[in-house]
Amino acid sequence: MLKGNDDKCIRQNRLDQQIRQDEGANKERGNWSNKLEFLLSCFSYAVGLGTIWRFPYLCYRNGGGAFLIPYCIMYILAGLPLFFLEVAFGQYASEGPINVWRISPLFQGIGYAMFCISFLIGIYYNVIVAWSFYYLFASFTTELPWTHCNNEWNTQACAKFDGRNCTLFGGLLNSTGACIFQNETSSEDWDVLRNFAKAAKMPADEYFHHNVLTISNDIQEVGGIQWKLALCLLFAWILVFLALVKGVKSFGKVVYFTALFPYLILLVLLARAVTLPGYMDGVLFYLIPRWERLTEAKVWGDAAMQIFFALSPCWGGLITLASYNKFHNNCFRDSLIIATGNVLTAFFAGFVIFGIMGFMAHELGKPVDTVATEGAGLAFIAYPEAVSRLPFAPFWSILFFVMLLTLGLGTQFTVLETVVTTIVDSWPDKFRGRNHK
Repeated sequence: MLKGNDDKCIRQNRLDQQIRQDEGANKERGNWSNKLEFLLSCFSYAVGLGTIWRFPYLCYRNGGGAFLIPYCIMYILAGLPLFFLEVAFGQYASEGPINVWRISPLFQGIGYAMFCISFLIGIYYNVIVAWSFYYLFASFTTELPWTHCNNEWNTQACAKFDGRNCTLFGGLLNSTGACIFQNETSSEDWDVLRNFAKAAKMPADEYFHHNVLTISNDIQEVGGIQWKLALCLLFAWILVFLALVKGVKSFGKVVYFTALFPYLILLVLLARAVTLPGYMDGVLFYLIPRWERLTEAKVWGDAAMQIFFALSPCWGGLITLASYNKFHNNCFRDSLIIATGNVLTAFFAGFVIFGIMGFMAHELGKPVDTVATEGAGLAFIAYPEAVSRLPFAPFWSILFFVMLLTLGLGTQFTVLETVVTTIVDSWPDKFRGRNHK
């Protein structure tokens, strides 16, 4: 009799456990398979290309290590509260960025603005992913195509510089790479040589502008379709479709790769960077604080702008991702983990990027600030130029552009999922049930 009662209690406990586990689940709309998928999807969304190519440059430009003070203050006062607000909104309502504002219809226009932002970003963001694919495919070779100036797309301004032993002693490099000193030539020729040095382009610069983009001279020259780039863009859109075709069920599996793999590559690149000459010069340039910059309003403005750019609130993506959580999920804990992890990742990436920039400055015989840049110029010109000077350059190039791809696709997946979720939630009778659960 006692044994029968014990078995009954065990079955009841298991039933209660299952009820608690299913409590708050939205079976009609769908939920993440587990909590880790939500965390990784947010990391994959927030830790994007801007983390790699924007934050380190802003840190150097706005006072080095001193920039971390306004950045952390803006994180605490603005970034984290807004991040938590959007996650809580989405989890509570289990709706996309438009329908979530049914709680206050007066502000529903914010939801439409979020939808428009994600729609527009989704169009151009995949172009950057396509550029990364182009570079990745071009890296599968014994010699990277941007290592020299003998290609059909190169101009007379292209010059492969190696000025360590030239510029340090006041010399200038001519178009053939020979080092010329002022006492070896006339003043007129010296002026010509100095103008050439200012106008000269690195091979990676011309590869990006003249081969990848094939930029025309002016807006009146439309030009033809760049079929290689168009195919890369098509391939990028196919990957986005495959990742989102089953909604969060397929998306939740993809983020294990797009969220975690970039950290592995960053660690490998850091391990390589610390062995390069000039690494510490780049890191010190990145971190040495210039406290007087804290009195400038622009520094605080850049800190606020970057924290919003990094955490990606107001795009609708956070509301969308959180809307697939179960109702009783601890969203504050998740917000704290994700937002803090994003800030630490951006800081860590600076050691890799500026370590490599320090090596490049050492190779060129120039100060670090002359090679440091941000945005596409860093990802597709400065870094490829630095990588081309390493032994086994194609291998390191492949690693770098695979990292860019995973970062870019991770953000792109969420941006497009936001668009799709908004449409499905707005017309559930027409779209829900068509494999988007």
